[in-house]
This record gives sequence, C-alpha cells and structure tokens, in this order.
Amino acid sequence: MKIHSKITCVICLLLALFISSPGIASDATDRLQESYLKDGASSFSAQSGALRWKKEINGRSCTTCHSSSVKNKGQHKRTGKIILPMAPSVNSKRLTRDKNVEKWFLRNCKWTYGRTCTPQEKGDILEWLKQQ
Repeated sequence: MKIHSKITCVICLLLALFISSPGIASDATDRLQESYLKDGASSFSAQSGALRWKKEINGRSCTTCHSSSVKNKGQHKRTGKIILPMAPSVNSKRLTRDKNVEKWFLRNCKWTYGRTCTPQEKGDILEWLKQQ
C-alpha cells in the first residue's frame, strides 16, 4: 500500500508541474503571435515590447496599473483592485487563454493608448512578457 501511495504522489506532483509549466502560456502566446503575423505584423521584438509596456501616453502606461515590474502585483488606479503579476514565470495562469489575452488587450489598449493595439504591438508585448 505504501508503494501505491508513493506512486500516486509522484504522479500528482508531475501533473502539477505540467499544469503550471510556462509551456502552457507559451502555447497560447505562440498561437496569438502566429495570428498577428497573418494580420500583417512582422517578427516580434522583446525589446520593442518592453518599450511599448513602459511608454507613457497621456500620463498612462501599462506600468500605471501593472507596476514597473511584471513580476510584482499591481493595482488598478480607478478601482483599487489588486492585479496579479503578469509574468508567466511568477503567475502560471497568465497568458494561457487566447480569449482572455485578447479581451485584456482590447480593454487595456483603449484605456492606455486611447485606441486598440496593432497586431505588431500586441505581438511585441507578448514576446517580452513570455520572457519575464
């Protein structure tokens, strides 16, 4: 019985590691970036993504709510709601669902930039975020 219990524990541990692995986020970001390329974007740059993340427009940038480090919690400036870290290395649930990523790009780009983000901008930001 003890051997069976140990095997079950090992299987559970491996499953937990697989579920929380950054590879899951990578699959979603890879799919999205592929769609952005089809929509006219060119190769993506993590350096450009970092600059876009920090770029201030009309007194706002992504760091306004998400903090200067995507590995830390942020706070929505209007509602005060805590925003969990954006970095997939710290928050395994980040960037895992295409639909959620697109929803938040739509909302946050409009709030921050006053417009929707281009496929290039979204792809660059994802390229940078997935390296964090």
